Amino acid sequence: MWTWFFQLASPRWFYQTANRLLAWLRPLTLVLFLVGLYLGLLFSPADYQQGNTVRIMYVHVPAAYLSMFAYVVMAVSGAIGIIWRMKMAHMVSVSCAPVGAIFTLLALLTGGIWGKPTWGTYWEWDARMTSELILLFLYLGYMALHSAFDDKKTADRAAAILAIVGIVNIPIIHFSVEWWNTLHQGATLSKFEKPSIDADMLKALLTMILAFQLYFFVALLQRIKAEILEREKLSGWVQKLVSD
Repeated sequence: MWTWFFQLASPRWFYQTANRLLAWLRPLTLVLFLVGLYLGLLFSPADYQQGNTVRIMYVHVPAAYLSMFAYVVMAVSGAIGIIWRMKMAHMVSVSCAPVGAIFTLLALLTGGIWGKPTWGTYWEWDARMTSELILLFLYLGYMALHSAFDDKKTADRAAAILAIVGIVNIPIIHFSVEWWNTLHQGATLSKFEKPSIDADMLKALLTMILAFQLYFFVALLQRIKAEILEREKLSGWVQKLVSD
């Protein structure tokens, strides 16, 4: 039953599996992005208050979601690496950091663009925005801490501990609009029993979220492959792969 789990610990098996997955994920991601952009830009209606500015959410919402999702993957992978001493798990964790940081930066930038015409300001130190900014600093801190050590094992362990400690920020981001009075609007996707978003907007948004999710896996697998080649460059199978 646990065969698949132990297979994941093999860099060679993971590298080969990543290649097979990427062959399917890349074209599927592209198709979903094209469908999502069509639905979001041409098919879904403008908002009665925000007008066409609302279309920024088709990038902002998926980016914000992936910024948190990537951090959870990074922290959980780091924990697995510490508990089971699995170097492959640490490679996943390290590879998550720059991808998650990009999604977080994208969420902050699109949030500011959205906020100016909607709230009259690019930035406000409310709970949701501030905790999302802290998330970006956590990603940057993780990468800086990992690069501060020459020994990979020490770097992996130190960075993983920081990621695990920082995961407390994820529920703060998610529930901040409920715990504090903020400019940021409340949840919409969790209200399926009483939708607070137009059906055509919802189709476009869900399609874009799925497209971003698949793109995350594509980017992550690409970075993991590069990390494997860097760490396993002296192994026979990598040298054979390079020579071929």
